[in-house]
Amino acid sequence: MAPTLAGEGDPLGTHRSLSPEGALPQPAARVDNDFSRAFSTELLVDVEVLNLDAASFRQMEDAGGGAASVGRLVLETVAARGKQHNPVTGSGGMLLGTIAWVGPSVVARGFAVGDRIATLASLSLTPLALSSVGAVRAESAQLDVAGQAVIFASAPLAKLPTELPERLALAALDVAGAAPQIARRATSGASVVVLGAGGKSGALCAVEARRRVGASGKIVGVESHAPYARELRDLGVCDQIVEVDARDALAVRRAVLAAIGGEADLTVSCVNVPGVEMSAILCTRDRGTAYFFAMSTSFGAAALGAEGVGKDIELAIGNGYAHGHAEHTLGLLRDSPKLRALFERRYG
Repeated sequence: MAPTLAGEGDPLGTHRSLSPEGALPQPAARVDNDFSRAFSTELLVDVEVLNLDAASFRQMEDAGGGAASVGRLVLETVAARGKQHNPVTGSGGMLLGTIAWVGPSVVARGFAVGDRIATLASLSLTPLALSSVGAVRAESAQLDVAGQAVIFASAPLAKLPTELPERLALAALDVAGAAPQIARRATSGASVVVLGAGGKSGALCAVEARRRVGASGKIVGVESHAPYARELRDLGVCDQIVEVDARDALAVRRAVLAAIGGEADLTVSCVNVPGVEMSAILCTRDRGTAYFFAMSTSFGAAALGAEGVGKDIELAIGNGYAHGHAEHTLGLLRDSPKLRALFERRYG
């Protein structure tokens, strides 16, 4: 049944913010998830899968005593806040579903009822209502659900590609902003360190970095999880892989200095646990860049930590959005059979 058209609505979604009223939906404590009525600037989606960000999923696993508890905690969060906005990590994830209704003011975006889509904006700003949670898959941080969500006119989303398994595409799109940012920062002949290089965003960053630095550059992958380190070796994009806990900043620095003979031009942190800021900072040369993609990052710790050790480096906040980022990331999977095989094993 089509919802009742309630009015125009704000393209940024402030009309859905309940507490505080009129706030942007991401920082709002609670949003309106009554979808019996909709606004002209909205798309209504029947939701099938939630892909939580890794930091959020891990926090809920730890808090609830295992992966089985994550579904319960998600239902509690959505009931309390009208969105999947983890109150501890402040992060969300993304969703997969089918468009059920298109508001008159967003028809020009080119989406139609029945389109299979993935959102490219965080669940922390996406009004969501869930009736149930089914399977919880810890490896991919994905949950099968039944529910609906509203996508605002300003929020990016993508039609799912037909030639890739949907869950694989969803896993890649969840971190689609990572590789394009590395493409902007990694230059020919540069040295690049990727913390958490065996994970989802880390592997994408390592593959992209290899494309950009070329044969004359150096890529060092830091990965403490032995199975991920083995898969990273199979990718063949890193010059060296060091199995060190990224929370041990001094051990990481020693390993990186030994691997590349100095500090890196660019260090990328893709680790989904807190306390790794200093590892990225200590690995990076003066006037180099430390790029923090993981939502577990404390940007205060990074800023104060760099100051405390006298590091004049650029500290870059990971932005999950970049123009063309969905096609860029899916293109990496198409162009790299080994990367695609890794994603299919884990997430497909």
